[in-house]
Amino acid sequence: MANVVLEFKASAGDSEPQTRPVLIIGQQASLQQVSWSGVKGKLQPAVSKEVWQAALGALNPNPTDSCPLYLNHAAVAALPSRVSRHNSPSSAHFLSRLVRSCLPGGNNRCIVMVCERSDVFASGCAIARAFPIFSRRSATSRRAEKKHVTVEFVIVGQDSSSLDVGELECLSNAADGVRLAARIVDTPCNEMNTDHFLDEIKAVGTELGITPVIIRGEELKQKGFGGIYGVGKAAEHPPALAVLSHTPDGATQTIAWVGKGIVYDTGGLSIKGKTTMPGMKRDCGGAAAILGAFKATVKQGFKDNLHAVFCLAENSVGPTATRPDDIHTLYSGKTVEINNTDAEGRLVLADGVVYASKDLSADIILDMATLTGAQGISTGKYHAAVMTNSEQWEVACVRAGRSSGDLAHPLVYCPELHFSEFTSAMADMKNSVADRENAQSSCAGLFIGSHLGFDWPGVWVHVDIASPVHAGERATGFGVALLMALFGQASDDSMLNKVSPLGAPTNMSDGDQMERDCKRRRLV
Repeated sequence: MANVVLEFKASAGDSEPQTRPVLIIGQQASLQQVSWSGVKGKLQPAVSKEVWQAALGALNPNPTDSCPLYLNHAAVAALPSRVSRHNSPSSAHFLSRLVRSCLPGGNNRCIVMVCERSDVFASGCAIARAFPIFSRRSATSRRAEKKHVTVEFVIVGQDSSSLDVGELECLSNAADGVRLAARIVDTPCNEMNTDHFLDEIKAVGTELGITPVIIRGEELKQKGFGGIYGVGKAAEHPPALAVLSHTPDGATQTIAWVGKGIVYDTGGLSIKGKTTMPGMKRDCGGAAAILGAFKATVKQGFKDNLHAVFCLAENSVGPTATRPDDIHTLYSGKTVEINNTDAEGRLVLADGVVYASKDLSADIILDMATLTGAQGISTGKYHAAVMTNSEQWEVACVRAGRSSGDLAHPLVYCPELHFSEFTSAMADMKNSVADRENAQSSCAGLFIGSHLGFDWPGVWVHVDIASPVHAGERATGFGVALLMALFGQASDDSMLNKVSPLGAPTNMSDGDQMERDCKRRRLV
């Protein structure tokens, strides 16, 4: 999968399955709407109309099913016929699995995706997740030739017109963003330390014509970023705050995405055990998702100011490592008593969101992070946990999850009941809760929000992606599609407009109220 070139086309053209193996996939009801004339060019002469119809009749998805059409050269697969209200109608997770398990082998292959137009974006991103880039297998490195997978969408339902050039470009950029994020998360720290992550940020900046702002090492300490500096100061490669800024003419508001980029998390002096430390290369998943989403979103024409803030550090062990009992002053000016060095993500993000507010004047701040192991207990392996000071944005995140395939579900937002978990006799707060059984994921998010202030007038959204950032041993690129959909209304792209749950402002008779609430409500 590592050396696959993925290409989206309005029509993949006709070819015998012996020459170009093919997988046709969709819900059973959608597959039955496809005429034989629409697929025969990809199946004949090996597969007859009778075989095709018999295969469709034999499919019994529970929740999925597949049927070979001709040896190992052609297959048809069915997605679940129904999904629950907390799942994506696209069945994105099942789609990724079916592509991985059912796509025939070969150097030149074709996927025919049959779906309704509303599921195209989520389906394209789900297919991209099935083709991770990173690999260090020796056989892969010796293989010079690239494999090609062409994806053609057959649209069924009311609007069955073919995808246009703009829609195909959106799918291509989204898929590139998903695969970029997954590649960074899959790459181990000996190759993806803070130096290399900065190189990835610079490369995206160069492609987009943006020069990143980078604050690094001792400069972080001098400028008051006690969270990022304190977490990363013991590592060989210095910590950094990096910012990519897209500032188009005519922008009417400012949005900041803040990503946790812990390139490796040993736990610090509160060190993790031998079974819990493997996999901690994934602790940069939030920053990776924001980089992939920023690249794709800007390419699709983002109309408002958009800043991507990367909080980069390696939580390492060494003579200069932060100790439990140390007290750090964060960029907010608040002091934090460290009682758990393994609760480091909230420290770097607290600096990041305050920078977004104070230095970037952001109206909407979203932080994304692999923050807590408790997230998987709270919302499971497939749903990110979302917490926000805005009920409208909470609803919007859930809807964006369903339309993008990157599922999300709310956490409790109740600082008056939960923030007391961080009470300290020595400082403004501790960095880890007193009671780990009291809404642990919510409390971790509240720590970040407290540095903005719970009375901060803008929109703050916290997204914990600790579990969905990976499936088994592979990264998923989770978060890219969610961000693109959530903020799609601020894009020039028609496909992103359609999948976005956020709309234009509601007309209000009270002009003053409209002015007061415009920054909070304009996208809601």
